[in-house]
Amino acid sequence: MLAISASERGIVSLKFDDENDANTSASQIPVLAQCTSELEEYFDKKRKHFTVQLDWSGATDFNKKVWTALCEISHGKVMTYAQMATQIGHPKAARAVGRANGLNPIAIIVPCHRLIGTDGHLRGYAYGLKRKKALLDLERNL
Repeated sequence: MLAISASERGIVSLKFDDENDANTSASQIPVLAQCTSELEEYFDKKRKHFTVQLDWSGATDFNKKVWTALCEISHGKVMTYAQMATQIGHPKAARAVGRANGLNPIAIIVPCHRLIGTDGHLRGYAYGLKRKKALLDLERNL
C-alpha cells in the first residue's frame, strides 16, 4: 500500500505503508488524484515519467539538487552514488548523496531506487532491497 500526502503546492510525501489501508478520499483532491492515476499507469507499465507537481519546501538546497538529479535518471536505468555526486558538481560527496537519497520523502516518483553501489550491487533502500529490486525489475521489463 502507498501513503500519499500533499500540500497546496504538490506531493509532499509518498511512502510504502504496509500497515494501513489506502485513503479513499485521496481521489477527491486533484493533485492526489493525479498522483494516484500516474502511479497506477507506472505499475501498469504505461508511464515512464511523472508530471505531478512536487513540494520540496523545507528541504536543503543540496537535497533538492540530488532529488532533481534523481528525476533525470532515465526509466529502467541506474546510476552509482559516486556518478550522481559528480553529476551534481560534488565529486567527493557520494556519502552525502546517499544521505540525501535516504531522506527522499517521495518514493518512486523521485526514483531513489535507481541509485546503486559503485560495485554494481544494490545498496540501501528505506523500504528494503527486495522492494528496490522489484521496482528496478518493473522498469527494466517495460
